Amino acid sequence: MSFFTVVVLAAMLATVVALVSGISSMATDHEIGHLDSAHWMEWRVIFQAVAFLLVLFALYVES
Repeated sequence: MSFFTVVVLAAMLATVVALVSGISSMATDHEIGHLDSAHWMEWRVIFQAVAFLLVLFALYVES
């Protein structure tokens, strides 16, 4: 497995963890859970962008 594959998989895993954490925080009934959910969703977008940029970079380097 190449270095880029490992890094992209790690970014994808971080995205999934942030998504699941955000959804579980959103499911709670108190206000803190909803604020925490918003933070997790912000992190999900960041992780998604990083994963996407890493995929593009890996495709550029491999070609």
